[in-house]
Amino acid sequence: MALYSLKSNLHLATLKTLSLVSISVMSPQQSVQETFRTADCVCFDVDSTVIQDEGIDELARFCGKGDEVKRLTAEAMGGNMTFQEALKKRLDIIRPSVSQIKEFIETFPVHLTPGVTELVKMLHERGVIVYLVSGGFRSLIEPVAEKLHIPPSNVYANRLKFYFNGEYAGFDENEPTSRSGGKGLVIRRLKELHGYQRLVMIGDGATDAEACPPADAFIGFGGNVVREEVKKRSAWYVTDFQELVSHLNVQTK
Repeated sequence: MALYSLKSNLHLATLKTLSLVSISVMSPQQSVQETFRTADCVCFDVDSTVIQDEGIDELARFCGKGDEVKRLTAEAMGGNMTFQEALKKRLDIIRPSVSQIKEFIETFPVHLTPGVTELVKMLHERGVIVYLVSGGFRSLIEPVAEKLHIPPSNVYANRLKFYFNGEYAGFDENEPTSRSGGKGLVIRRLKELHGYQRLVMIGDGATDAEACPPADAFIGFGGNVVREEVKKRSAWYVTDFQELVSHLNVQTK
């Protein structure tokens, strides 16, 4: 009888312990939040994330090719072509020259998404390395990086090519960001090169979500455009960078 009582007590104690353990297990969102809180590297998408616009669409509009490129973008979003095919076709329509790129940068101001400057500044102050990883164009993204005090070496994006007379000659197809799955490849290389243990990807698009893994966590962003498929795939989805700033502020108090 005493042995039975002892076994019952041990069983109850085990159940209580298991109950406490189950309570302490983090939800998927809490897990992402913890990874972000302790991150040693954060990678941001650029178009519709760090900035409010889609760079290629704005450049197309500036070059008088906005409607044609918009139709092609819609076709590409339907999954009828690879990312590289869509990029090539859109650039073949725009065919921007060196002078057009320079004029565009000079006349079209960078529209940073509200809160991103404060967030990047806070990450830098915490010793977190910040990168911009984009399927857009490096020549258009470097001014964004400069505003955020991110060095050019921390920008991964597509490079446009030009002939000696300044006319459009194509893009560097060897850049990983020019291909489907390219952002994941960049992140894998960054982890291999620098040994990052807690790398977080933040972005609005499917290519950003697909980069996790190898990213250790993904935060979906819908402050400029909400993509329902990305929202569904995100354990933590925010529509305002202030939510990320506030999360870091709470953790440091």
